[in-house]
Amino acid sequence: MESDEEADEGLSSPASGFRITVEPGTAGIRLDQFLAQAIPSVSRASIAAAIREGRVLVDGECRKNSYRLRAGETIRGVVEKPNILHVEPEKIDLTILYEDDFLLLLSKPPGLVVHPGSGNLRGTLVNALVHHCREIAGVGDRLRPGIVHRLDKDTSGIMLVAKQENIHRNLVDCFKNRRLTKEYLALLHGIPRERRGRLVAPVGRHPVNRQKMAINHITGKHAVTNWEVLREFGGRYSLVRLVIETGRTHQIRVHMASLGCPVAGDMVYGAHRDNSVFPRQMLHASRLMFAHPVTGELLDHSAELWPDFREVLEALEGREETP
Repeated sequence: MESDEEADEGLSSPASGFRITVEPGTAGIRLDQFLAQAIPSVSRASIAAAIREGRVLVDGECRKNSYRLRAGETIRGVVEKPNILHVEPEKIDLTILYEDDFLLLLSKPPGLVVHPGSGNLRGTLVNALVHHCREIAGVGDRLRPGIVHRLDKDTSGIMLVAKQENIHRNLVDCFKNRRLTKEYLALLHGIPRERRGRLVAPVGRHPVNRQKMAINHITGKHAVTNWEVLREFGGRYSLVRLVIETGRTHQIRVHMASLGCPVAGDMVYGAHRDNSVFPRQMLHASRLMFAHPVTGELLDHSAELWPDFREVLEALEGREETP
């Protein structure tokens, strides 16, 4: 895929008017889901916004996104892709593990913010992706084009990016319905009591500090993390493999901290530990397995540990060997 050095001027799509009659076979479907299927060239976010803003009418009336359609109803409206001028393409080196016309897999370095936001309008992964492949700019959310899932700034490793709108929807559903396998490697303070285990505990906003997540049995969402201890370092640290069945915000960091073994270098959930020797939180998305949305081929790709992570492990190993 050729890159394009020009700015993303003129990439916003014109408004699109439509009139659709609900057939008996599609009755009972949510309004937003129905339109996402009926107008595949427009993102779900744009469709949801059009419904909220009253630009979509069902038999002449405004309805909610969750409205269940009835056979014979007529839907009229206007939807448009949001303007994406906010995302500027930038030439930033990417470590690409796999790429075809539909998607790509890359290894995100630590310290790289995934998408533009307050205080980070440039220098993000999305800026690099839009430079690498112009078409990505029109896929999905306007400030997170192509992004199927996210990693924290200081978490390194494998990420999946969609290059077409219908592929983006398919992959988002794949994550939502757990039709893939996600593995991580983490260096932890301490050693879990069991060599391997499965933690089921809901994760939600911290009841006091809204900037943090926590195990929350009242408002938290179902979250499952499996772990296996791969190596111990002097009884002080452990390298673990983690397979997550759900993808809640900060899930691994919260779950491991709840076991009394926070991720090394984590200044949020392991602030009470000595993290001075770690360059960042020692968490790496190492492997992703899923069926290709077009070919059905099983894609199984891994991302090697970044140098800073390897250096920490080598230092711990060297400390063990010192008499």
